[in-house]
Amino acid sequence: MSASADVIVIGAGIVGAACADAIARDGLKVAVIESGAIGGGTTAACMGHIVVMDDSEAQFALTRYSSGLWHQLAAELPSEAEFTQAGTLWVASGEEEMAEARRKHAYYGKRGVDTEILDARALAEAEPNLRPGLAGALRVPRDSVVYPPWIARWLVERSGARVIHGEAVAASGTEVRLRDGTVCPAGAVVNATGVWAPRLTSSLQIQPRKGHLLITDRYPGFLRHQLVELGYLKSAHGHGSESVAMNLQPRATGQILIGSSRQLGVDSSEIEEHMLQRMLQRAMEYVPGLGQLPATRAWTGLRPCSPDNLPYIGPAAEDSSLLIAAGHEGLGITTSLATGTLIADLLLKRRPAIPAAPYFPGRVHAASH
Repeated sequence: MSASADVIVIGAGIVGAACADAIARDGLKVAVIESGAIGGGTTAACMGHIVVMDDSEAQFALTRYSSGLWHQLAAELPSEAEFTQAGTLWVASGEEEMAEARRKHAYYGKRGVDTEILDARALAEAEPNLRPGLAGALRVPRDSVVYPPWIARWLVERSGARVIHGEAVAASGTEVRLRDGTVCPAGAVVNATGVWAPRLTSSLQIQPRKGHLLITDRYPGFLRHQLVELGYLKSAHGHGSESVAMNLQPRATGQILIGSSRQLGVDSSEIEEHMLQRMLQRAMEYVPGLGQLPATRAWTGLRPCSPDNLPYIGPAAEDSSLLIAAGHEGLGITTSLATGTLIADLLLKRRPAIPAAPYFPGRVHAASH
């Protein structure tokens, strides 16, 4: 590397891209190291749902903050970003899940997030292709959908970062060493390599969680909202380390993206027919007409999962000069902008908009979910 950078970000998925963009907006010179295509790893294999979640107070704070940043950014995004405020419907199959919908409604309302309870009739009017007999839903109207790999590339380009194509094999807070022996010096380093982050920072407790996705041909108007079953929150339809849940997304192209599956500790990219079939069957239990829509492609991706389902954002436990932005599991798209902003705040020793300590890599994991 001919000239040092103020900051090197390792990894050009959407989290690394958001870090590069946020850091560059503060006037720092950024370089990005990436071994593959920008936005080509986990970022290219996910659904692109911008969603406020409430599994914990820390998760709610991060997702709500980042959702706000996405809405601020939306006006600047070109059409290729496919930003659509589709809203989320958390679908309840029975009274137990309706009670959960009402709990979420109260929780969000107390914290200033607009939601709406739909009864069975209102749900059928909102999404006519859902099967009859569902109890209702919680609608979160500001939740949105984006096309993540395009946005990752756009953020890197906007940052003006120098892109270095190579594989990082070692990193400290002041330099990165590549597999070919090149040493890249910097004033600070950010490890944003997702599921591979422990290879550079051994203290990180990140496991791969494999997911499958399936996409249909174009059927504009077939769905209007992102649909997620409330049972998704409890991984109610799995056995052992595998689970599936109904998670459907209308794309701006008119296609329907069908998820979701989870396989903990699996790091192969192979498409497994039994998981695809379970996932599709679960989706068809809610939207029977999906069975009539030809699928055009299936693929897999690896989500980087921490023990407490919160990302690692902040100084590495073994080297406080090395910053971490990894472990976002299925919320990397949602929380990418907040992660980048928090990293920039920590670098410049600013007080962040939300407390950063809950995401610090050195935290003690009191419980696993």
